[in-house]
Amino acid sequence: MDARLQVDALIREWRGGDTAARDQLVELLYPELRTIASAQLRRERHVSFSSGDLINDAILRLVKMGRIDIADRAHVIALAARLMRNILIDHARQKGADKRHHYKVELNPDIDGEQRIDLIALETALRRLGVIDMQLAELVEMRYFGGMPLGDIAQVTGLSEATLKRRWRTARAWLQDAVENPIDG
Repeated sequence: MDARLQVDALIREWRGGDTAARDQLVELLYPELRTIASAQLRRERHVSFSSGDLINDAILRLVKMGRIDIADRAHVIALAARLMRNILIDHARQKGADKRHHYKVELNPDIDGEQRIDLIALETALRRLGVIDMQLAELVEMRYFGGMPLGDIAQVTGLSEATLKRRWRTARAWLQDAVENPIDG
């Protein structure tokens, strides 16, 4: 059985409540999860997580969710990336509360160069964006935090890659403005 069919079969079995299928799915997708975790941790220079720790924490959160409705591999990857992001944000908030400072992350290291953005400010701006346009916020989660290629995001969202490129530019510009000009209060 080829890998894509195997992943699809495991997802169906997991949706039916088979925890062994869930575990097999995680094992199959572990290399992709490691890539995502490593990318997120490279942006976080002050985090005491290894990529394995981050993946394990995300998997634990995934397991605690119980039965969930996942359509395909891209959905699993997007969900895991979101969980990893939440773990890092929780960690940054805890450290920020402990030391009264925030950590900087790059919004898009390939395009924005050395620009650094406060993780807490980015999270606040992303939540504001989600209120205005949830699809844009989800695109940022999948693309930036999940490291998903536009082809996979197109599969998940049903939008064309051209539309996603335009929406990605819009989301980045909006977030940059929101981070640079936060709403106080």
